[in-house]
Amino acid sequence: MHEIEHFREQVLGAAAAQRTLRIRGGGTKDWYGQRIEGDILDTRAFNGIVDYEPTELVITARCGTPLAEIEAVLAQRNQMLAFEPPHFGDGATFGGTIACGLSGPRRASSGAARDFLLGAVLMDGKGEVLTFGGQVMKNVAGYDVSRMLAGSLGTLGLMLQMSVKVLPRAVRESTLRFDLSEIGALDCLNEWGGQPLPLSASCWHDGVLTVRLAGAQAAVDAAERQLGGEVVDDGAAFWRALREQRHAFFAGADAIWRLSVPSAASAIILRGEQLIEWGGAQRWLKAGSDAVSAHNIRRSVKAAGGHTTLFRGGDKNVGVFEPLAPAIGKIHQRLKDAFDPAGVFNPGRMY
Repeated sequence: MHEIEHFREQVLGAAAAQRTLRIRGGGTKDWYGQRIEGDILDTRAFNGIVDYEPTELVITARCGTPLAEIEAVLAQRNQMLAFEPPHFGDGATFGGTIACGLSGPRRASSGAARDFLLGAVLMDGKGEVLTFGGQVMKNVAGYDVSRMLAGSLGTLGLMLQMSVKVLPRAVRESTLRFDLSEIGALDCLNEWGGQPLPLSASCWHDGVLTVRLAGAQAAVDAAERQLGGEVVDDGAAFWRALREQRHAFFAGADAIWRLSVPSAASAIILRGEQLIEWGGAQRWLKAGSDAVSAHNIRRSVKAAGGHTTLFRGGDKNVGVFEPLAPAIGKIHQRLKDAFDPAGVFNPGRMY
């Protein structure tokens, strides 16, 4: 196609001139990750749903396809992207969604973006178009390449097309609210997590635990009776605001840290206001991002068995992502060299 040839010309031209390219769709997540640099490679012209078979629960679309368009098509058949990806703006594209690998409130119950990625078509740093997935093509080192691309922030190549698994929407959803301390909320979430309850999302903030039930009518009704709590009238609006970080917690923060810890971890004593999701496994922290604060946060979270990301704002010189162990860092570098030997794509966006 014309767009693919245009992309190839840009990639080869950049490699020959020793320039870099900044892969960009709607630009709704430009703030995520380390610095961004290079000439913009705009993916939005390469759009459209290539294939959608509702009975097979699979949709295939090009990188520049608006995320809202995909969700609207799925909704017509009462289906959804089960990892509930955030948009963070009206222009979010399918390619950017997968490249960032971000998942919303449903992640703890349904899985992450990478878990739903079945296949991908990638243009590498030599302008070659590679297809992964379907028959589960792997490289010689044995990596599942299509899933590896999720969350790679475009550092390995230009994802031209992706296929993802979709799921049916729940017959009924209900949102309940409870007045609980942080420790009390974590205890409840871990206790409920071991029971056959249709929990699809959770959020604790400022003494209030909010949970979402989703599933068959009878299952949700039974869970409501068992758990009690206060029914939230417009639960959908609450979870949408949380997904898009329009919840009051995120307002006015200079820096937002994302803490990923075992769900059974107790309260992590850190300076700053916290919001807890994913049954306790994801915790957001409003705190400083200077070198001392970053060191203390990372040390405390590591002691709890987790890792950290400077998600929004702050001083990115402290490192947005958790520092890699030397052996893992070498693997990352070898992968980058194999897919993008000239270092054309999104250099320095991750490390």
